[in-house]
Amino acid sequence: MVGFKNRYLVMEGFLDPNRELAAEDPIIVTQFNVSKAVKESILLNFGECGLASSVGSFLVKYVNPITKLCIIRSSREEYQKVWSAITMVRSIGNCPVMFNLLDLSGESSGSKVDNYYVF
Repeated sequence: MVGFKNRYLVMEGFLDPNRELAAEDPIIVTQFNVSKAVKESILLNFGECGLASSVGSFLVKYVNPITKLCIIRSSREEYQKVWSAITMVRSIGNCPVMFNLLDLSGESSGSKVDNYYVF
């Protein structure tokens, strides 16, 4: 039996530094917020067909709200679409954000992806 072939993207998010000074509406980076922003970006840039093809194996596996590191899983066939959609994300909620790819791996265990987990 053949397992699913996935790619793991380790992303770093940069929030607007002036935004954290404003105490009116603080943004907390969570798995739900990141997933929602990426799915909206895929829908906007690639349409419903692009979203439907990439959402099958798309998963935000880990988000650290302090260091802003995210580990995102995608299928091997769709990872370039997900990657490009992530780089086009400009805001989470009302807070401006920019993502940077740190590492791209084919498996989560035994690779550099595990080194980015901060417990």
